[in-house]
Amino acid sequence: MKRFALFHLKHVRLDIGAGAATIIPRTQESCQMARILVVDDSPSQAMGMKRIIEKLGHEALGAEDGAAGVEVAKKELPDLILMDVVMPNLNGFQATRLIAKDPATAHIPIVLVTTKDQETDKVWGLRQGAKAYLTKPFNEAALVKVIADLLPG
Repeated sequence: MKRFALFHLKHVRLDIGAGAATIIPRTQESCQMARILVVDDSPSQAMGMKRIIEKLGHEALGAEDGAAGVEVAKKELPDLILMDVVMPNLNGFQATRLIAKDPATAHIPIVLVTTKDQETDKVWGLRQGAKAYLTKPFNEAALVKVIADLLPG
């Protein structure tokens, strides 16, 4: 079920400067809102990403580890997943592989958002099925761009 919000990326102007994005509404037309799942075991990191998602006019869902992220992805079928890598129970690489290989969830783009900054980590993450890779700490503009690039429409 799609939900609607007042603003969507097609209806905002992004002013990007000093590593932050200012979101300025262009119109007040109604449009489809995306549902974005944030999978991160750090409450502060998850809250920061959710704040940006909601500022863009999207709905933020949450899961506290990879295993919970896989379950929420299967149940909710979000439009996009932002996935940490270093988490208990099931790490982000494993969770990404499970989501990407499951026919029910394979269509969902996954962005790995992690402190793991080695090129080998990035290559491995993309091989597991991630569509993009952001290194923490990231700036708001980078997250806004990757969301805009990967959401359909």
